[in-house]
Amino acid sequence: MPPSPSIPPQGVEPPIRDRGDACPGALRLHPAADGRLARVRLPSGDLTARQATALADAAERLGDGHLSLTSRGNAELRGLPDGCGQELAGALRAAGLLPAERHERIRNILTSPLAGLDHHAPADVRLWARQLDAALCASAWTPALSGRFLFVLDDGRGDVAALGGDVTLVAESGAAGDSRGAVAGGACGGALLYVGDDPAALRIAGRDVPRAALTAAAAFLAAAEAGGTGAWRVRELPATHALTAHDTAARLRAAGIEAEHVTDYGDGAGPAGPGLAAHAGVPVPVPVPVPVPVPGIVPGIVEGPGGRRALSVLAPLGRLTVAQWRLLTAVAATDGTGELRTTPWRGVLVPGLSAATAAPRLRELAAAGLITAPDSPWHRIGACTGRPGCAKSRADVRADAAAAIGTTAAGPGLPVHWSGCERRCGHPHGTWVDVLATGEGYRVSVAGTEAATSAPVPVPVLQVPTAIAATAAAAGTP
Repeated sequence: MPPSPSIPPQGVEPPIRDRGDACPGALRLHPAADGRLARVRLPSGDLTARQATALADAAERLGDGHLSLTSRGNAELRGLPDGCGQELAGALRAAGLLPAERHERIRNILTSPLAGLDHHAPADVRLWARQLDAALCASAWTPALSGRFLFVLDDGRGDVAALGGDVTLVAESGAAGDSRGAVAGGACGGALLYVGDDPAALRIAGRDVPRAALTAAAAFLAAAEAGGTGAWRVRELPATHALTAHDTAARLRAAGIEAEHVTDYGDGAGPAGPGLAAHAGVPVPVPVPVPVPVPGIVPGIVEGPGGRRALSVLAPLGRLTVAQWRLLTAVAATDGTGELRTTPWRGVLVPGLSAATAAPRLRELAAAGLITAPDSPWHRIGACTGRPGCAKSRADVRADAAAAIGTTAAGPGLPVHWSGCERRCGHPHGTWVDVLATGEGYRVSVAGTEAATSAPVPVPVLQVPTAIAATAAAAGTP
C-alpha cells in the first residue's frame, strides 16, 4: 500500500534545518538524563544469536541492564557511562554490527518482519534489503543522508508500507512466465516505488529494486540541496522542490533503471482520466488499489512453511531486561535457526522452531514477562522514555502506564501511546490514542486524524483507562 500521508498542521511551512540531525547512533552517543544512549541500527531487524549476545553483554556490562526496541526495529542501550564509546564500539564491531562506521546511522531499513516465515506469498524482500544495505554501506555519498531517512520494503501484505518511509517499495508477485522482476533465491515479481507521501507509484523490476531505492535517495539529496532548507526527510522538502514520483522516474531512467508509470486501476479509470493524472501536462503515475494494512504482528505462534513455527513476542512498553533478551537468544540458538528478528512494533520474532517445541517455549517466554498473547492488557500500549531518563518529560510515564494498565483489561482497538511532552517520541503511525502528560494529569485524545478536536481536560493517572475507552469509543474504535 502507499505510505500513509502525514497530516501537518494547517498553514505550517516545512522546517528550516540549520544543522545536521542529532539522531544518536552506536558511535554518536546521546547525553540523556540517565546517562549516555546508544542506538544500534539493525537493518530489517536481523540479528544472529551471537550478535544478540553481544548486545546483552554490552547492556549488562556498560548500560542499565535493559535493551529498548524502537519503532524502526532498532535496539537502544541506555544508562551508559561517559567514556565508554570505544569499548562499546569494539564490542559491536567484533559482533559484525558495525560493517561500515561512516554509514552506521543511515542503515535505516524496515522490512516486513514475517517475510518468509508464514504462508504469505514468498516475496523475498529481505534479499532486497540485504542488497540495499550493502549498497548503502559501499557508497561514498550516502553518509550525507540524515539519520532519520527511512527505507521501507513491504512484501505486499501492507504491514510496514504505512510506517512513514521516505522511500517505500511494495513487492508485487511475479506473473507466470514473467521474469522482469525475478530475484535470485526468491519468488518476487517487481515492486511499486513511492517517495514520501506522494500516492503515485512507479513499477520497478525486482532486479533493480535496491539500486532504485538508492537512486531515489540521491534524488532526495539533490532536491534538499536545491531547496536550501536543510531538509532531513522527503516530507520536509519545500513545496517548490518537492520530490514526486514523476521527478524520481526521470532520475531512475537517467541511471538506466526502467520505471513504469502505474496506470492499472481496477476499473481502468484514475482520478484524471483513464488511469492518468496530469503534472504540468505530462502523464504521471496515480494511486492504485493496494492491500489493507495489517496492524502489526499478533503475539503468539506463527505457522510457516514446512511445518516450522516462529514465536512472536512483544516487549512491555518496548523494554526488555537482559535476562529476557538472553532467554530469547537461547531459544533461538537451541530450538530455532540461531536468528532473531526485531519488529517496528517493539517485538521480537524467533523463527524456525518445530511444532512440538513452539508452545512450551512460548510459555517460558510468557513466564519471563514477555507479551505472548493478543489479549494481554499490555498489547498495543507504548510509551516514551519519560522520567527519570528524559529531562524534558513531565512525568514517569512508564510507571504511570504500568499502574493504569494494572487496573484494566485489554485496551482499545487503537494503539495507545503515553508521552511525557509534546514531542511524543516513538508514537505510532496512523491513528492512535494520545495520552499526554501535562503536569496536572494526562490529556487523552485521538491523534493522527484530520478532524480538529478541542483539548480534553487532564485526568489523574488512574482515570486514564476510563478516558481511553471513552475516547476510543467516540472515535468509533472501541
